[in-house]
Amino acid sequence: MQEKLLQNWEKKSGERVKEYKKFLHRANKNVVLRQLPDLNEQAFEKIDCLQCANCCKNYSPRFTPPDIKRISKFLGMKEGDFKDTYLRVDEDGDNVTKTKPCPFLGDDNYCSIYDVRPTDCVRFPYMDDDFMLKRQPLVLKNISFCPITYYVIEKLIEVERGK
Repeated sequence: MQEKLLQNWEKKSGERVKEYKKFLHRANKNVVLRQLPDLNEQAFEKIDCLQCANCCKNYSPRFTPPDIKRISKFLGMKEGDFKDTYLRVDEDGDNVTKTKPCPFLGDDNYCSIYDVRPTDCVRFPYMDDDFMLKRQPLVLKNISFCPITYYVIEKLIEVERGK
């Protein structure tokens, strides 16, 4: 994982928040969207999520009604029992896990419901489409704990500078 760009990424991401905000605010949508698929793929080749799992350890995805139905069925539980056992409603009205880390995260960083995981988990870190331009505050938060988000943003900035 230790490409030079990724060394001390947590510290560097904290120091560059203002630059990321400026970049996201002025980014040329078409240029960014053309680059995202390749950069996202590069990031996943260099970074092993199982070595990190920061997203599962520190945050919760939203559990939509279809997610709840699918996961409950997989676990052999009634939807109400699943919600009572694992979920709470947050300040935005979303169903999220009651606990951190995620109750489905194993000690080995594997997800026990991986095949039926919430859609938010499937799509995370949302760096392969225009989400990053539409939901900039969330992307800025993700940069602070997700090395893939950090990598993609840094590479986009490098390309913009002509490196």
